[in-house]
Amino acid sequence: MCYRPGPLTISVAGLGWERQTIRMWYLAAKAAISGILVAVISEVAKRYPGFGALITSIPLVAVLGMIWLWKDRPDPENMAVYAQATFWFVLPSLPMFLLVPVMLRHGASFWLSLVCGCLLTVLLYGLLAWAGPRLGLRL
Repeated sequence: MCYRPGPLTISVAGLGWERQTIRMWYLAAKAAISGILVAVISEVAKRYPGFGALITSIPLVAVLGMIWLWKDRPDPENMAVYAQATFWFVLPSLPMFLLVPVMLRHGASFWLSLVCGCLLTVLLYGLLAWAGPRLGLRL
């Protein structure tokens, strides 16, 4: 008897414990790799802000997400929907990167600038989530 809650398998009979352990290590590895990338980018950006921004602009999280998704579910249609939705959800996040420097250069604090940029992004995400399906976008 097995219960499958998504990618994890829990076996009541005990045979699936090895498989569950492997999947948990896989999940931990995904999290560690993603976290290491964020740490490396922040360290590079301390010394070379422009280069850190360049690395950040590479869609590493999206690419890693695609790799993990393909490994977990190698379905071309599912991947196509994911990639296309990622494109559309990147667009509303871009104005934040214009608002934050404008606010900082006009004397606003970092935290206020960041919060305003995040709120703008959330507002634009909501607008996209509302308008996207009406425009025929699969999100």
